[in-house]
Amino acid sequence: MLSAESAALVRATLPAVAGALDEITARFYATMFHDRPELLDGMFNRGNQASGAQRRALAGSIAGFASALLEDPTARPDALLSRIAHKHAAVGVTDDQYTIVHKYLFGAIAEVLGDAVTPEVAAAWDEVYWLMAGALISREALLYQDAGVQPGGIWRPWTVVERRAETPDVVSFVLRPADGEPAPRARAGQYVSVRVRLPDGVHQLRQYSLSCAPGGELRRITVKRVTGDAGGPDGEVSTLLHESVGEGDELLLSAPFGDVFLDDRADSAAPLALVSAGIGCTPMIAVLAHLAALGSTRPVLVLHADRSPGEHALRADTHDLAGRLPGARTVFWYERPGPEEPDARTGPMELSGIELPDGVVVFLCGPLPFMREARDRLLRAGVPARRIRYEVFGPDLWLPDTAACSAPRP
Repeated sequence: MLSAESAALVRATLPAVAGALDEITARFYATMFHDRPELLDGMFNRGNQASGAQRRALAGSIAGFASALLEDPTARPDALLSRIAHKHAAVGVTDDQYTIVHKYLFGAIAEVLGDAVTPEVAAAWDEVYWLMAGALISREALLYQDAGVQPGGIWRPWTVVERRAETPDVVSFVLRPADGEPAPRARAGQYVSVRVRLPDGVHQLRQYSLSCAPGGELRRITVKRVTGDAGGPDGEVSTLLHESVGEGDELLLSAPFGDVFLDDRADSAAPLALVSAGIGCTPMIAVLAHLAALGSTRPVLVLHADRSPGEHALRADTHDLAGRLPGARTVFWYERPGPEEPDARTGPMELSGIELPDGVVVFLCGPLPFMREARDRLLRAGVPARRIRYEVFGPDLWLPDTAACSAPRP
């Protein structure tokens, strides 16, 4: 619980801190990586560091948590904390690293804000930090326990047993545990981290949704090759996977994590709407595959937007799985329609023409602009925010309403 004295100081200084958070987090990361370069090797995504996405996500989470405490000093914003805890567990964050982050973050705050950071102000924000850190440490301990791994000990070798080209820029890898032990439990919609060594010797991690039913001994990830835009570099890990990994090779995968998944215990009979664009179809395929394995009869509406049928990854899988579900229906939108999908609609996804069943639970995944537009339309159509569950690939730069966008689980 945030003390009354600290709450008053945080409230008074939040505008100044929030206004300087981008500069604070930029200085924080630069100083920490200068002193502790090992953290950038296999822990932090250097692509997100270069683009600034990681520091913007950190700034948003700090401001969001502080604002929640000011609304209610006992608050623990579940959606925000759950999402961060799953992301942390998926890269192997351990308790001691919170002390390292604290040192460099508060050093950056003092450098940027100068004399405005009195001992009293520093103590108040220190209280905010450790309330957030303590909540995350507790959640991450439970996640590691639930996954059956030691804190930070998330990695296992997996063998690629099949490589399949889905589209010109999307490849699927089917994997089996290389150690002969059973595959870890997963939930439909979750993701794993993949750890690779790049040509310059640096290890990097990326998260990929499991694009298969969570049962059995095999797992599948489906990887879109990231190409640089606006002069930016191509994706390091996706390029390596596309160019260098084939059948018989080994990959290091984490245990599955993610707080957006199909929960069989809740809303088990509620209609589902799986709304995706581009490679955002991957967690939806896992949900469909899980429902098909269960022999589910619940209503399922599969809505997907893409550039063309030929660029729609896992399109055949979507048709096959939906065809095995008596309550499923698919609607596709393409910028460039083709004869492969004669019933598809042209242009961007238009939800105003889709009748949504009462009590629908929506799973949403795709590029951020697409998800923002889709969520707005769903809200205007009367779908409560608590029933809209979204997955963001990479740092969460959205956080539109963290209390409302609580996840079922990534």
